[in-house]
Amino acid sequence: MPVSFPPALMLSLDLLRCPTCRTRRLCPDRGALRCPAGHTFDVARHGYASLLTGTRATSGDDAAMVRARDRFLSTGAYAPVRDVVGRLAAGAVSGRGAVVDVGCGTGYYLTGVLDRLPGARGLGLDTSVHALRSAARAHDRAAAATWDVFRPFPLADAVADVVLDVFAPRNPAEFRRVLRPDGRLIVVRPTGRHLAELRGRVPAMIAVDPVKERRLHRALSPFFEATVTEQVEYAALPAGREALDLVSMTPSARHLSRADLNDDGPLPAEVTVSVLATAYRPR
Repeated sequence: MPVSFPPALMLSLDLLRCPTCRTRRLCPDRGALRCPAGHTFDVARHGYASLLTGTRATSGDDAAMVRARDRFLSTGAYAPVRDVVGRLAAGAVSGRGAVVDVGCGTGYYLTGVLDRLPGARGLGLDTSVHALRSAARAHDRAAAATWDVFRPFPLADAVADVVLDVFAPRNPAEFRRVLRPDGRLIVVRPTGRHLAELRGRVPAMIAVDPVKERRLHRALSPFFEATVTEQVEYAALPAGREALDLVSMTPSARHLSRADLNDDGPLPAEVTVSVLATAYRPR
């Protein structure tokens, strides 16, 4: 086994299963992961495992979005959101527990959870290789791998103490399959007031669907029961560059032109951050 094999990935190998076989374990082999049937998956030099094969993801964050996300999150403007995620997760993990972050991005929220749980290890899944380059190095107990949330996860049954879904798409059946019976799913999503001032400044930004909560309940209720919901709402005061980064790191960035993001235009002095964070237990 190469000395350079990511230590965090070693910590999470027991969670993984071959994406092709679905049941066989993966083992390190000359800088890659291999199952007993011979299916092999590269480990990128940046430290993440390339498990998503046979398809080319088009929806993951591109390099510019990831740079904007890194710059904005480094300001601490979303720290209260990360804090509530960590608080909700902390009560569900003991000992050498496992936290799986689906749609992990750069690993910002997974890192916050692991900082609260010194014995836990984490695994982040995302389609964006640009984001995973950061996620794989975000925390010494956080591994990262390419994966599409809408496909069956490359994970064994009932291995996760916590599944995180923060501003990300959802796969309720797979969340339920990989969670332990006493595990927790934590979902964070925006309210209609989230970033309202920016949407007023940049009309091309994607609005929050007014029936989002109803759709979320309909999708999750066959598999999960909500135990607690916390609303996090506060005014952030981003400087001009930070406000542009906030727009540029969201899915709206794919629908905006350079003119839409022109930093010579008027920017709001205050932006409302408004999200709901819910902890669910499996039914």
